[in-house]
Amino acid sequence: MKTTRHWLRSAWVAALCMVAGSAVAADYPAPKEADWVAHDFKFHTGDIMPALRLHYTTIGNPDGQPVLVLHGTGQSGHAMLTPGFAGELFGPGQTLDAAKYFIILPDAIGAGQSTRPSEGLRTRFPHYNYDDMVLAQYRLVSEGLHIGHLRLVIGNSMGGMQTWMWGEAHPGFMDALAPMASLPTAMASRNWMLRRMMIETIRRDPAYDNGNYTVQPPSLRLANVFMGIASSGGTLAYQALAPTRQKADALVDERLAAPAPVDANDFIYQWESSRDYDPAPELNRITAPLLAINSADDERNPPETGLMTQALTRVKNGHLLLIPASAETRGHGTTGMAKFWQQQLRDFLATVPRKTM
Repeated sequence: MKTTRHWLRSAWVAALCMVAGSAVAADYPAPKEADWVAHDFKFHTGDIMPALRLHYTTIGNPDGQPVLVLHGTGQSGHAMLTPGFAGELFGPGQTLDAAKYFIILPDAIGAGQSTRPSEGLRTRFPHYNYDDMVLAQYRLVSEGLHIGHLRLVIGNSMGGMQTWMWGEAHPGFMDALAPMASLPTAMASRNWMLRRMMIETIRRDPAYDNGNYTVQPPSLRLANVFMGIASSGGTLAYQALAPTRQKADALVDERLAAPAPVDANDFIYQWESSRDYDPAPELNRITAPLLAINSADDERNPPETGLMTQALTRVKNGHLLLIPASAETRGHGTTGMAKFWQQQLRDFLATVPRKTM
């Protein structure tokens, strides 16, 4: 195992200065959206859905090297199309230049425009987990897009956790893996405790009515904002953004005024799907070179536990990039800003041979 714990501070300052002077967004090809239906999809529960719709977005030429990009909880593939992520990666000459790579951004089961509980089944929808999501992604790529091999699987937060699972479930299917803002260990500790409290806050709201509400329960907005503040943002960043009570109140008011999640059942299913996540027992199945990218101030995946270091001893070609905390980082949200790691990803990919199948 090779672990990169800290980069020289001077190098990071120089890199940030360069980023500050660069364009906000790159000129990458227009995204294209489509749906594909997985017939007779069998969930881990044994439930079978005759037609599971999987929405996805692609960028670039289908003849390019395929790259699968996986989003976080409660998001969709579109969440990755920000200036700070896509704008730093997919443009001409950038690390995942869409003229060279074929970028695939699926909406996970229950999220975005893929089949969701809110489309009629509500709480009768199968209680899916990350295994089901990875299976759906695999079927989309292999059956729907007829791709037999990926250059890279990269994911953020939930997508990062699923990237570890991709490496275990389909070890020969990709050249490289880049899980971000994640740990390859069981969902537990504060990470699960906060998720559980958020879910319980909504379920115990009388307005939720056991999932049979006619109006979205007020607790949905409050629980979402609470989770965001508690588990993403960065300690130094929050101190810089809200050094007084007045500024802290203003930040809370701004978040409470923002659009709430669309549907409470969808929201609960999305967060609860992580309940049995645990790739630790099968880490030795990963054969593709792997670059784990985490931030030192990640509230959900704190490096001081040593869990990542222990886990990577069982990954044959695993590396860690740990981004130092600063007022510029955003805790669990840091990896959503590719400026902090795109050069290291470029260097990593340059060392990984390209295979075809």
